[in-house]
Formats: sequence, C-alpha cells, structure tokens
Amino acid sequence: MDIKNLDRIDLNLLVALQVMLEEQSVSRAAERLYLTQSAMSKTLGRLRDLFDDRLFTRTSAGMVPTPRALELSEKLPRLLCGVQDLVSSKEFEPETHSAEFQLVIPDFVGFWAIPDLMKRLASQAPGLRLKTFSRADNQLDQLAEGNLDLMIEVERQHYPTDYKIMTVGFAPPVMLARKGHPLEGKTLTWEMIARYPQVRVYIPDLGETQFVTQGDSQFVRYESQVQPHLQTGHLFTALQVIKSTDYLLPGPPIFIEESDLSNNVIALPLPDDEVVMLKYVMVWHERTQHSRAHQFLRARMTDTVDYYRQQRGMDSLDQMRRNRNLPY
Repeated sequence: MDIKNLDRIDLNLLVALQVMLEEQSVSRAAERLYLTQSAMSKTLGRLRDLFDDRLFTRTSAGMVPTPRALELSEKLPRLLCGVQDLVSSKEFEPETHSAEFQLVIPDFVGFWAIPDLMKRLASQAPGLRLKTFSRADNQLDQLAEGNLDLMIEVERQHYPTDYKIMTVGFAPPVMLARKGHPLEGKTLTWEMIARYPQVRVYIPDLGETQFVTQGDSQFVRYESQVQPHLQTGHLFTALQVIKSTDYLLPGPPIFIEESDLSNNVIALPLPDDEVVMLKYVMVWHERTQHSRAHQFLRARMTDTVDYYRQQRGMDSLDQMRRNRNLPY
C-alpha cells in the first residue's frame, strides 16, 4: 500500500465535503459543522486544491456538484463509515461474536477444565472457538507475540511486568504409581523412592517453576537431580507406562479423583510428610487486558475453575495450604 500522499490529507476536509454534498449550500454546511461561513468557504477552497476540481458551481438553484464531486459522493460515505467503524468502541456481544482463541492448558488441568469451559461457551458464546495445546515452547514470548491468548501453568519464579497472572489453585505434588506397586502401604524415604525409575510429564521452563514451601524442600532437591527414564508431553502415555511397570510419576493429585484416568493408579505420600505445594496460575499478556472478548473468556475460565473447586475438593487443598501457613 502506497501511503506517501496520505499525510497531506486532513480527515476533516473529507467530513466537510460529505456535508457539502448533502447540503449543497455553504451556509447550511457551515451551520452543521459549527463553522462560520467564511471558514467554510476556506475549507471549500482547500478541497478544490486537494482534488484539483471546482467540486461545486454556483447557480440560481444553489451549489451544483461537478462530475468529479458526484464521483466522490459514491465512494465517500463508505470511506467515512469505515473510518468511524475503525475508531468506534463496539460493545462485545457474546451471543454473536465470532473469534478463535489459542490456549495452553496442561493435560491434567485440561481434561476436566476444557469440557466444562466448552459447555459454558456453547450456551453463552457459540461463535467462540478454542484451539488448545498441552504445552508450547517459549510460552511467554508467544503470548506477547499474539500466537497464544491465555495459558494455565505452574507459577514461575518471575514474570515480566507486562504479564498478568491470576491464581487458579494449589495442589501438593505426590508420587503416582500402579496399584500393587512394591512401595504401596509403606512409610517412604527418599532412598526407597530413588530405587525406582521415574516417568515425567514434560513441563516447559521447568527450571523456572516456583514451589511453595515452608523452607528447604527435599522434594524439590530430589526432582532437580533425578534423570527420568521417560519424559513425555502426553499425560495418558505417562499413566499407561506407570500402570504396567514399577515406574513412578511425580505430579499433582488432581486427576486421581477421575475414575477413567485413575484406574489402577495410587498416590504415594511424600516422605516425612513434606509440606510443598504447586501454585497454578492463569497468565495473559497486557495486550489483551482490555479486550472484551478476552475478558469474557478469562471470566468463563474462572467460572470453570470455581465450579471444580466447589465440586471436586480443590478448596480442601487450599485449606491444607492455609492450615500449614503456606504463602499465597
């Protein structure tokens, strides 16, 4: 698009031309634009210079548009309406709005959150479409660049100031294993856990994860040193592996309540009743902070989380955190 000549065009001139075309009178056009007749005459002179045409000729019947003015009269209303539409603030109407959003939601959150979220959108905003991913590299950069709209993740140690975060909930990590695992029912030590290989669900930027603890955490130390025998981005794959082997899977206990996923899976408590929590947050970039559609989506996601907390016991996890005086 060649815009080199646009800088000399005053939008007010085009508005004045439209009024002149409608009124075909300098005095009436001046009245509508709250200008003096002299100022309106000067504006008409500038329009004639801009288009290199008289635009209007004075006759006994009034100001008569030239062929060039008539040609402009066919294009100008659409142009001005387009500009008005561009700068006007439209009301967001969920029932009729159409858009696609891209979200990162880990599998162990998505399997319960996404169905309920889609149910809410189907009834409240049927034109909204979601594309979800369980993980993405450089997630914060992708939020800033517009490749992602929203994500849920374990809280990082630091976020740049142009990112917004909202707490979703807390969950204590556990060691997941198959029913009948040799460690089932035993009082565990880290030495006992270390005898068994580990499966890990891939988490981008795991090194930046913020663990909520009361002090030095043996769990954090152990997980930072262990080399998993399998690292996968697919939760279902990891679960199938531990169901058929003696491998252990560190993770949140959230999906243990789901019968389809937790069949033949148990949660082994951490040694020494260690106090450690994972804090889950919803993250977005400030570029979408004032978007009505994005605000609506975040609100529906919050509704989904609140419903799950009330129905599935996440409030009890938060109560556990309060009882143990863990920070928010």
